[in-house]
Amino acid sequence: MTELSAKPAFSLSSTAQSGAANYPGLDDWRDLPVSQQPSWQDKDVFDASVGELSVLPPLVFAGEVDVLRERLAAAAEGKAFLLQGGDCAETFEAATADKISARVKTILQMAVVLTYGAAMPVIKMGRMAGQFAKPRSSNDETRDGVTLPAYRGDIVNGYEFTPESRGHDAARMLKAYHTSASTLNLIRAFTQGGFADLRSVHQWNKGFTENPAHARYESLARDIDRAIKFMASCGADFEALKRVEFFASHEALLLDYERALTRIDSRTGFPYDTSAHFLWIGERTRELDHAHVDFLSRVRNPIGVKLGPSTTGDDALRLIDKLDPEREPGRLTFITRMGAGNIREKLPAIVEKVTASGAKVLWVTDPMHGNTVTSPNGYKTRNFDDVIDEVRGFFEVHHALGTVPGGLHVEMTGDDVAECLGGADPVDQESFLDKYESVCDPRLNHMQSLEMAFLVAGALAKH
Repeated sequence: MTELSAKPAFSLSSTAQSGAANYPGLDDWRDLPVSQQPSWQDKDVFDASVGELSVLPPLVFAGEVDVLRERLAAAAEGKAFLLQGGDCAETFEAATADKISARVKTILQMAVVLTYGAAMPVIKMGRMAGQFAKPRSSNDETRDGVTLPAYRGDIVNGYEFTPESRGHDAARMLKAYHTSASTLNLIRAFTQGGFADLRSVHQWNKGFTENPAHARYESLARDIDRAIKFMASCGADFEALKRVEFFASHEALLLDYERALTRIDSRTGFPYDTSAHFLWIGERTRELDHAHVDFLSRVRNPIGVKLGPSTTGDDALRLIDKLDPEREPGRLTFITRMGAGNIREKLPAIVEKVTASGAKVLWVTDPMHGNTVTSPNGYKTRNFDDVIDEVRGFFEVHHALGTVPGGLHVEMTGDDVAECLGGADPVDQESFLDKYESVCDPRLNHMQSLEMAFLVAGALAKH
């Protein structure tokens, strides 16, 4: 067997880059256990990249982050609903105007339907402009007797299976920053420049319901149409409805990148991670005494934590004590990813324990990650029915307990891909041969995403 592997020249712990922001405790994570980090090949390239990131302008601003915290606090009280969607792993190649606009358009379409069903504001948040790093179950990948480092997202290495591509290149962090900046620039133009006009978005959804496969949602679309006409006849200010708030989020996995983009807010003197408005800690990195939880406990951004089926109520309470010791409204979101077969059994005890403690977290469902399977023809996929069943289970649990089902977190795209099986306009495994494009996890396509929105709108209306 021939083994080719990229040999790291140094490890993460051998560096002590402090970044531009100096604040007590911001570098304590460096002395703690840390997982899912790259082994950068070239220390000089690493030092230069982190040094440059540390002085580049922030990607988001502290005032925007504070606004989001207020919005999430309202969602935790049942006065708003969070819709968080986007790619499993963004790629540099896919950061085109067409693909970005298709993703934003789909999220806006979903939001209009959810807003009507929930009769409350919907917070629109993309897994965009920074979702470039991915955790892996193994450090290496072997193909035909050749072993190379696993693909960890474009911010670390390339997808192409060659030694040159799979090496951990710290210069990619700079490309991730600039790609995120251009993506955010386009998102702001779309959401503030008329692209998000409520009337236009509604027209896009009418096209969706005219498809015979989605005819059962036509009555809801007609209700929305009547509501918009009523608003117009009452002289509603549609100028105000041409613009929407849109927030950026990603998993805070690559701590070198997050630390380098942390800045001290001139208004308050507190540290903000300016790589995104909202950051979350994954199921693989939520150990209480490890680096990811420690670092994110020290920045002012709203923080999410993914909770899988092994989570206990005590785990949740300890996370609250570490990440939200002041019990600040809007600070902490628990994103449950239990799987359709576990959600009704595992979630109630956690919610009950957190509720009894008096903590006010935002509960959000991620119905994607707990439902991953392999198709008979060998593709990583998810069944649409399982995804929807986990969403239903999430709502059922909260309804039974009298707590607030506050949001939906989905991996989706605005493109006509075939990666998840099923839906009213069904995707079958044969479609994977031509339309499977994800470099990591399977995503709902445009039609499946909208179908989910109509189904969730029905559940919200009942609630």
